[in-house]
This record gives sequence, C-alpha cells and structure tokens, in this order.
Amino acid sequence: MAEAKFWANLQTGLYLGDVGQTYFQKGFGLKSEVGPVLARTYESPVVERLKALGYEAGAGGLHFKLAREFGFCYGVDRAVDYAYQTRRQFPDKRVFLSGEIIHNPDVNQRIQNMGITILEDHRDPALRFDPVQAGDVVIMPAFGVSIPELQHLQSKQCILVDTTCGSVLNVWKKVHYYARDGYTVIIHGKHYHEETRATASQALTHANGRYLCVRDLAETELVGDFIRGRLAPAELKARFTAAASEGFDPQRDLRKIGLANQTTMLISETLKVQDTLRQAMIDRYGADRLDSCFRAFDTICSATQERQDAVLEMLDAGGLDVMIVIGGYNSSNTQALARMCAPRVTTYYIDGPGCVEGASIRHRPVGAAAETVSSGWLPAGDVRIGMTAGASTPDSVVGEIVERILAVRGRSAAQLTPPAHIK
Repeated sequence: MAEAKFWANLQTGLYLGDVGQTYFQKGFGLKSEVGPVLARTYESPVVERLKALGYEAGAGGLHFKLAREFGFCYGVDRAVDYAYQTRRQFPDKRVFLSGEIIHNPDVNQRIQNMGITILEDHRDPALRFDPVQAGDVVIMPAFGVSIPELQHLQSKQCILVDTTCGSVLNVWKKVHYYARDGYTVIIHGKHYHEETRATASQALTHANGRYLCVRDLAETELVGDFIRGRLAPAELKARFTAAASEGFDPQRDLRKIGLANQTTMLISETLKVQDTLRQAMIDRYGADRLDSCFRAFDTICSATQERQDAVLEMLDAGGLDVMIVIGGYNSSNTQALARMCAPRVTTYYIDGPGCVEGASIRHRPVGAAAETVSSGWLPAGDVRIGMTAGASTPDSVVGEIVERILAVRGRSAAQLTPPAHIK
C-alpha cells in the first residue's frame, strides 16, 4: 500500500518527493513567451466586439445573443498554455500527449501541427504508451490519467508534464476520502471517458477500494432497485460489467456508498442521481443510519455550472429562434449544453466553423451517433440566434462561426450593431 499511496499522492499534487526534473505541474515560466501566440491563435475580435455590445448584436436581420459564460475555462486555458510551453521548453525532444489534451478538434489539430503526437487511446498502458521511450516528454491532459498509466510512464523514465485540472483533482481527493473510510465510490459519469477512468483508479489506491459508474438516471435507478431488494445481484452485476471495479460484488459493495461525478456532467442530472441514491439508502437502512452509509459532495466544476446556468438564463428569457451549441462531439460538457437546449428551441450542435455551409449546416442531433445535414436551417427575415460553446472551445472558433453565419446574409462582423439598430 505504500507504493499505491505514493502514486496517489503524486497524481493529486500532494507529493512531489524525489521526482526531480522529470515531473512538472506548474509550467516552465514561459507564459510571457507563449502568451502572444496563444492570443493570436485563440482570441477573436468578433467575440470581443459582441461582448462590448452587451453580448447581443446583429446585422442583416440576424440577431446574435451570446451566453454570458461560454468557451475556454481556466483549466482548459491552463492545459493549452502548458502544452505550448512544453513545446518551447523541449524543442529537440519528442513530445507526446496521452490522448487529446481537451475535447476540441481545432485545438488538438493546432497542437499536432506543433509536432506533438497525440497517442491513441487504449486500456492497456503498455500498448497506449508503446511509442514512448526514456527521455521523451509526455503531457498528461486536463482530464488526468489513471494511476496504472502514471506508473507505467514513470517506469519508462519519461519527462512528465501534468496539466490535470484542479476541479478534477478535487474530485480525486473526495474519492480518496470515500475509499479510505470503506465507502464504495459511485461515479456519475461515462465509464469509458478519460476523466472517469482516472477518477475510478483513485478508489483502488486503498485496500478493498471499489467503484461503480452510472451514466444516467436510468442506470442509477437500477442501482436503487438493487439497494431496495427489487433487483437480483447477478442482474445488476451483469448490467455494469464494464463499469465496475474488478470483483465487484453488489451485496458486499453497496452497503456503504459515496457519490462523486465526472466534472462535466449535466448538473440537474447529477442532483437527481444523488437524490435517487440517497432515497434508496433511506428506504433500505432508515434515515437515522443515512450518515453512516451514504456520502455525497458537490464536485461539478464551477466553470461547467456557470456555462449551464448562462444557457438556462437564455432559455428562460425566451425569444430565440435557433440555438447554436459549439464544441467537440466527444465533449461531455458541450453535450450537456446541447441536451439543455434541444427540448426548448431548435438546436444545432456543431464542432467547428466548417459545419456552417451557407444555406446548409452540418450538425449532430442530441443523442445521435453521427452528423446530419440540414438545408434551409436559417429562416428568412429576422432571426434571433442564441450561441454558446463548451469549455474546450476557443473564442476564435466562435468568432469564425459568427462570421460564416453573417456571410449567409451577405454581411460581415464589421457591420454588427447593438440590438436596437439591427438592419
């Protein structure tokens, strides 16, 4: 267990010990050098103009309303900054990324263009990091990496640059407390997502540590049914084979549970997951014993919550004809934004500027596995267009999409005017 504790503490930033110059968690002091490059690459004068006009402006009958909180969060901004610093710090070394640094195709492509290789995902660390050799540089993404992956990389004598988001680290600390005290960790998240896999691995650093991942409310209700005695152990176990720790035994492991979550999930759903599990434990053990068998902490990241709150404010205000949600299709926080919008307004979830093709738009409907193309997506006459973007989407992408939409009406960003003067 001493070794497990070492790796757990190393990954959560609690112990840097004797790793010397092979582990970096706070950049290289090159922010002033890469800052201008990042500004030119990811900022947008179009977005700055929209903000200056009160987040609402238009031209040619198109009225744009931008969410008050959208796009790059602090953790993403930090991860991208560190990637650029890493390339500058090690110009002559091979640099790898253990998977996408964030879930945005534009950002990942730009990082690859700098000569940083993004490694393909694989559950076996030996296969995933097979191309990596001693002395190579490996950047760990904002989602973090699992403890077995970290151990494997350290054994290969790599130089490690850790960009794990602080909000993710906070979840890991909660998971450690749960597992330390004998609680099985229930994670509201996608069991195959990099962040959830890394979080789950943290539970296994303690003796008899266990975890179970529930993706949504429907899966949570299955767990609740078992706790209440309405579902057989074998049936529950079969349902969560790929989403539970090895040797998971529902009868043994669901007597004490602690709830955590992937930081980018839909907040309203996480709260429902929490309420469902709490009530199931009350039904099984009684309210007077709840504190001894159930724990929950709010571990949704603040940036995720702010972006969801901003979208909810827009939706509640009403008056929108179309909603554009921008972000990678594999971005959980962007998916959550699209799920909020789709039931209330015509929503187009797109991953980049190239999706706007004049009178047609390429987009992925909520819940679909592939893109579709919609013609005549922009109605004639006056149109009110709401816009938001996931936490991995830079302003430059948002700005280019605004320009492409304006071009449908033969207008440019230079013609944007305040709402009262839209023509």
